[in-house]
Amino acid sequence: MVTSVNPVRGPAQPELGPSLPEGVRVRILRTAHGDRRAAAELASALTERQLTGLDPLPAQPPVLLHAYRQEVRALPDTTRRLLLLAAADQYPVDTHAFLRAVTAARLDTRPLVTAEVAGIAHATAGGIVFRDPWTRIAAYETASVTDRRAVHLLLARVLRGEGESPRRSWHRGAAALGPSRRLAAELRAAAHTARTAGDHALACALVERAAALSPEPSERARLLARAAADAWRSGDADRARRLVAATDDDALGGLLALRAGNATDAFDALLTAAVRYAQDGPEPARTDHPQHAAVHLLARATEAAIYTGDLRRCREAAAVADRLGIVPPGTLGGLAAAFEGRYDDARDLLKAAAGRCGPGGDPTLLIHSGIAALLLGDHTAATTATVRAAASARAGGDGVTVPQAMEFRAYADFWTGRPRAAEAATLEALRQAYTTGQDNGACHLQAALAMFAAVTGDEDVCRERAEAARSYALARGLGLPAALALFALAFLDLSTGRFAASAARLRALAGFGPGHGHRAIRHIATPHYVEAAVRTGDTRVARAAHADYDHWARTVRSPDDLALSARCRALLASGAEAVEHYRTALDLHASGTRDFERARTELLFGGALRRLRHRTEARDRLHSALEAFEHFGSPQCAAAARTELRVLGEPVSPVRGADDLVARLTAQQLMVARMAADGATNREIASRLLLSPRTIDHHLRGVFARLGIRSRIELVRLLGEG
Repeated sequence: MVTSVNPVRGPAQPELGPSLPEGVRVRILRTAHGDRRAAAELASALTERQLTGLDPLPAQPPVLLHAYRQEVRALPDTTRRLLLLAAADQYPVDTHAFLRAVTAARLDTRPLVTAEVAGIAHATAGGIVFRDPWTRIAAYETASVTDRRAVHLLLARVLRGEGESPRRSWHRGAAALGPSRRLAAELRAAAHTARTAGDHALACALVERAAALSPEPSERARLLARAAADAWRSGDADRARRLVAATDDDALGGLLALRAGNATDAFDALLTAAVRYAQDGPEPARTDHPQHAAVHLLARATEAAIYTGDLRRCREAAAVADRLGIVPPGTLGGLAAAFEGRYDDARDLLKAAAGRCGPGGDPTLLIHSGIAALLLGDHTAATTATVRAAASARAGGDGVTVPQAMEFRAYADFWTGRPRAAEAATLEALRQAYTTGQDNGACHLQAALAMFAAVTGDEDVCRERAEAARSYALARGLGLPAALALFALAFLDLSTGRFAASAARLRALAGFGPGHGHRAIRHIATPHYVEAAVRTGDTRVARAAHADYDHWARTVRSPDDLALSARCRALLASGAEAVEHYRTALDLHASGTRDFERARTELLFGGALRRLRHRTEARDRLHSALEAFEHFGSPQCAAAARTELRVLGEPVSPVRGADDLVARLTAQQLMVARMAADGATNREIASRLLLSPRTIDHHLRGVFARLGIRSRIELVRLLGEG
């Protein structure tokens, strides 16, 4: 490819402001096609609602495009015609027909030399390559309507190959002079073909053009709603918001609010839409889209209730479903029953929902299967369901659902002792969530990453991610990520011996009644709250919280929940009674999957045995816990096991593999070190890890201190040797 200095942009690329929210920053860079000058121009013009991610971002940078258009207008007419043909072949639908069109029209391509000399575009064996996407857009938009129509008709004429009919229809529609029912129908049919093939971006373009050609206003609004749904499934949230603003589609509006707005508003919109579709029935053209079926709208409303933590809304949705004669998703009925204290009914409904996790199923229902399995304590089934949800979404071209599946898979990965392995996958899901405009999901993933950081000893990262999640969640009414982030901070306090601080945080999550956190996180937090409360000598609230936890554990018969309940009884007991409860807990752990919690039970049991002077068994339990914590990469818990062993007078080996570079750094420090050694700047590392440059600088200073080095050159050498 020919390289040249862009006379419009110049050599410098401006940086985006540090105060820009991460989700907005990622989407602006995507909208700007990675061009930082265009991104800076777009960012400078954002409204307050756009800055908070509530309104769609502007589609184009007007000042930059004005300069690009001037460049294109300065070219000869023959050159501009060839560039127009190439641009129409690529924007906004890529049709790969430029060379065939040139041959069919017997065009002379020599005028392209002028564009190459100007550094605007150059010819390759496969067609024309523009300097950047904005130049391509300028080449298209500077042409007259007549010239655009001519090139679209030419491209439609040569698109006769197998599978090319949707793109041929696109060009026919783009060449239309005015409204046409016939062309609108052709474009709708082409969109259906593209959608079936999983190409939602193409389907969106086709339906949007069909809307422009439709003579009836009601039909235009319906088609724009259909285009918005396709834009959303293709991952273009800003385009979806712009399109849905021209409609009264409360279903899609509710979904957008669920993923990037206020979850309470989302619940109201989704439930209203479910009632409307159940009573009136979906329009024929919408039956192929699962978001417009009442059961799916109820599933989405359930997700909104889960996000807010206001499970009374689940009961409201379940009552609506019963009144309308709709069989609701099992997760909805199960949560409503749990809220009402009908634990037996809740168990049966959740088990039915968790069982619907076969391969190739609908992604939304598979995610609900995973949620149900998590509530039942079955992390193997939760992992299976969420992995299948992500695979099914990818197969259907519905990439926007993939990070949502990862939100709930992260819980299973954490409890089964895979924090380091899961962190990279969760970070990638976080990027996808931000890119696709799902800031609420990104908030949940930030909280999950805070939890991973708490386990792997990255205190600064835990605090930064938890604070980011909590500040966003509290502003949007998202109880779930707010509670999970608070739990991450509480676990960090607990594992580092700050028991009073941990108990204070966990008390809010483990208490009863409105305003006491999220019920699901309360369930997760209760065993840790009991531990922190025992350490501080204030067990009154902890005993009540454990009683409810034990009731649920005995109802669902989850080995892990029963094991943790037995551990709570051991902590609340003393002497020989505590020992028997610990033994019961470990027997139950043997049938479960929460390997990390098994290790924590062994650590607590070992400490209790030491205090009872059962030195031999205490030593064995503590060594087993230490080995597990080192395997999981949990340095604080490993340090606690070493401390107990030293009190026993037991010689403790140094940190495993002290001469090994990996063992000397935390997971986050190692990741930062490797990127720095590859030549990335602090700002680039921060962008990749979705952290602040200040945190990256702190990590690098910690890396240098732990490795006894002073420069990046020494870091490169050490990593090369390692």
